Amino acid sequence: MSEKSILSRAEFEQLRIDSALSMSRDRHLIGQARNVLVDADHYYWIHQANWFGEPILNIPQDMFALQEIIFQTRPKFIIELGVAWGGSLLFYATLMKVLGGQRVIGVDIYMPNDLRQRLSDVKEVSGQILLIEGSSIDRDTVNRIREEVNHCRETMVILDSNHTHEHVISELRLYNSLVGKGFYMICGDTIIEDMPVQKDRPRPWGPGNNPKTAVLEFLRENDRFVIDESIDNKLLLTCMPGGFLKCIRDP
Repeated sequence: MSEKSILSRAEFEQLRIDSALSMSRDRHLIGQARNVLVDADHYYWIHQANWFGEPILNIPQDMFALQEIIFQTRPKFIIELGVAWGGSLLFYATLMKVLGGQRVIGVDIYMPNDLRQRLSDVKEVSGQILLIEGSSIDRDTVNRIREEVNHCRETMVILDSNHTHEHVISELRLYNSLVGKGFYMICGDTIIEDMPVQKDRPRPWGPGNNPKTAVLEFLRENDRFVIDESIDNKLLLTCMPGGFLKCIRDP
């Protein structure tokens, strides 16, 4: 009986990379996964995950991808534009607490008192969170964030607020200078470009006017960022295809 061959860790990592690349070229499988996301969205599937009891409004696959990036890059600041119910803020704050980051900054145009209270009740990580109420593209908001990070470019920015092209391209232009080489801007819900218009849930965004179109325009005018295709290759189910932008040089 032959002895079982055991892969080394390096061999296993290469196997994963090669397999993910092959999977990314399987157009039939990619189409099936996209159809699952489109069909499941009618049932608010992407809204089903919680962290510390609060809704995240994103699928676990994408949150695990963000966790990997945060672990690898160790940002000192994470800026989330669009807070919603606060679950993702708590998720990032938990990671920052463990990994030694300084602050998670959450920005939204409306933050009810009960949201602030629920976040503060999670005392183990709430000290990592700073909330800023206001538009992400308002100059006062941007200046407040710049003061908080104090020229630190060990910063991740996550764009997940208003999903229209004009709003997202404005965010990309306003916040990209905060991100240094090796760190990321993450643009949420780029999948909107590939989804049919939902007549039962009218939105000011849709195909041709969404985060994906804003990312493509931004990349044409800014050569500091590239799409990290190694992340896209392995996710299969993602609401952020082409939205993981890695900074390859400092300003």
